[in-house]
Amino acid sequence: MITSVLKKLATAVAVFTVALAPGVLAQDLPGKGIVVRQIKGEDYTSVFQHLIVQHGLEALGYTVEEPQIANYPTIHIAVANGDVDYTVHHWQPLHDAFFENAGGDKVMTRLGNFTPNVKQGYLIDKRTADKYSISNIGQLSDPKLAALFDSDGDGKANLVGCNPGWGCERIIEHHMTTYKLRDTIHHDQGEYFALVADMLERYKNGQSIVYYTWSPNWLNNRLKPGTDVVWLSVPFSASPDDPNANTESPDGTNTGFAPNTIRVLANNQFLDKNPAARKFFELATVPVADIEAENSLIEQGEKSPEDIERHTQDWLKANRAAFDGWVSEALKAAKP
Repeated sequence: MITSVLKKLATAVAVFTVALAPGVLAQDLPGKGIVVRQIKGEDYTSVFQHLIVQHGLEALGYTVEEPQIANYPTIHIAVANGDVDYTVHHWQPLHDAFFENAGGDKVMTRLGNFTPNVKQGYLIDKRTADKYSISNIGQLSDPKLAALFDSDGDGKANLVGCNPGWGCERIIEHHMTTYKLRDTIHHDQGEYFALVADMLERYKNGQSIVYYTWSPNWLNNRLKPGTDVVWLSVPFSASPDDPNANTESPDGTNTGFAPNTIRVLANNQFLDKNPAARKFFELATVPVADIEAENSLIEQGEKSPEDIERHTQDWLKANRAAFDGWVSEALKAAKP
């Protein structure tokens, strides 16, 4: 579904233009004649974000190819090697290991703060949390409590977890060992949204659920934290990469995952040749709530290329002043 949607988007994307700064002619646009290559993850939840950036580059005169699709380690290698020019799918610090393993700052740059305050962690249904006073994932080391979340009859909790290659699976696996949960929790992995669909049916039928998720994600609109589900704390900070890691949030909560920022990741050679694109990457930003709202529309059935493009156009219209400002500053950056 994902690949077909993205292929169709290449022909369905409407031309979005902004008012050019005074004295700027179309033929003077810094991206004129330059083809830009982008890449994104395998899930559909970031199509919207990539389209916003794509429209910004197109307003600067660039021709932007449809996104290539890959897992996260491959995304970083592709950007590092110059096989593509950028992605709007780098999570910092979640993807730090992918970034460093692919060559780091020598070959690519993390730009801007496209979506700050990204949260990850474990949640359970509020019904079970309230009834059994569960607030910490460490409590599920108790076989009796863990068995409440057993969906396959083996006595262990079935944690809807993280796809291999996303990066979050490394942290979950580390937590399973560090918090001594392997004997009571099974980390279910596969196609995340297929697992979620099964989990939602169980929740609808009154069964207890435990799962990993993140924001922005439409699931947080379907199962609202604080109302339908609750975030679980962890016993203490623990990271597979840093023994001194502190995953506590500024508000004092600790979900076991450090607060993240989604950033644009771009190849250094491309950035050196394209200061206008660099400036746009540095300035563009989309809040978590806006992405979750758009993703919810997709989950509700508005998932065609035309639908996603309409979502993007609606966002651009609502945020036209900010978007035009980013383009204007990018045009200035292109001047010698």
